[in-house]
Order: sequence, then C-alpha cells, then structure tokens
Amino acid sequence: GARRTDRLEALAARIRADGGRAELLDVDVTRRADPERLVTLAVDRFGRLDVLVANAGVARIAPVSALDVDDWDAMIDVNLRGVLHGIAAALPVFRAQGRGHFVTTVSTSGLKIVPAQAVYAGTKNAVRTLLEALRQESTDGVLRTTAISPGFVRTELVDHVEDPTQRAQVQEAMAALGIDPAAVARAIAFAVEQPDDVEIGDLTIRPTRQG
Repeated sequence: GARRTDRLEALAARIRADGGRAELLDVDVTRRADPERLVTLAVDRFGRLDVLVANAGVARIAPVSALDVDDWDAMIDVNLRGVLHGIAAALPVFRAQGRGHFVTTVSTSGLKIVPAQAVYAGTKNAVRTLLEALRQESTDGVLRTTAISPGFVRTELVDHVEDPTQRAQVQEAMAALGIDPAAVARAIAFAVEQPDDVEIGDLTIRPTRQG
C-alpha cells in the first residue's frame, strides 16, 4: 500500500508477470482507517499477514529556530503517528495468528545528529524507541521487530525540501553517494527470512563512502 497508485500498479503488474500474487491499495498512513483497510485486504486475499513494513516518511530540513510548525506536524503525523497506526492495525492480527513481523524504516539521521534535521531525527528516534519497547513487551515468540536505518539512498525523500539551497546540497550528496533502494529491500528480506526464533532488531545500511 502507498499513495502513488501508478507505481503500485506497475509493481503489481511486474509481480504478476513473474507468476506472483499482488494486491494494491491507496493508503495514507496519517488516516487511522487506511492501515486497517490494508491489513484487512491482506488477510482477505492471502489468508494471513506475515510482515508489515512501515516505510512511509517525509523529511523537512530546517533549523528549529525557523519555527516551521506545520512541517513539524507533518513529520510527526507521517513518521511517527503513521507507524503507530500500522501497529494498531496489524498487532491484533499477528497475535491472533501467533506470528508476525513489524519492520520500520528509521534513518541514520537518528544515529548521527546534524543541524537542520532535529525534528526529522526526533521522529525517527521516537520510532526506534517505540520498536524497542514493543520488542521487550513481546518476548513470547509471537512478534518480531526490525528497525532499519538507511543512509543516503536514491529516493525522492528530499525533493520536497523547500529551501532550494539545502535541497540542492542534499540532492548533490544523494547523487554522489546514494545507493540503490534495492539494497535496502535486500536488507529487509534478510531480516524477514530468518528463522522464527531469530530476530534482527536493528540494521544500519549506508554507502561505504558516507561519513
């Protein structure tokens, strides 16, 4: 599920062409009902839900002194509240079926704090804390959690940074250093494919030349 249905449709078509099964749904994680609809769709069509990957995110780069409160709210709503909505939707299903795996995308911005990313990093560290607490509450073997922290990855995350100078700087670094998103997908697959008694709680993946 995602908000850009054109890309979802193209991806679903590729999966089906390769002999797989795929369903898609337009999802806005800031609306509590949308992750619920996504989980319901998965259970209805596939009989169960094995993994929920919470990957939606927005980044607004500016010093705290800029007081961009609307941008703060947007990051909190998507990056943190969106993950909570996903957990609320999927956790009862995981518990009922006796098995499930939450994967969330956090960020190396939460590991190495830099100016102008305070609120963004704060939302990511909040999710990291949330996942660790959920892990400690779920040591009965039913639930696994993984927080993956990507560095520079060639995505459109920073394309919506409003300040043109900051946007250009980050885009330049992304072009020079960014790794293919497929590398992150492989890391997620590695965590998911472990035996049920093995949990990869934290993964950091970044370009070898990233400082």
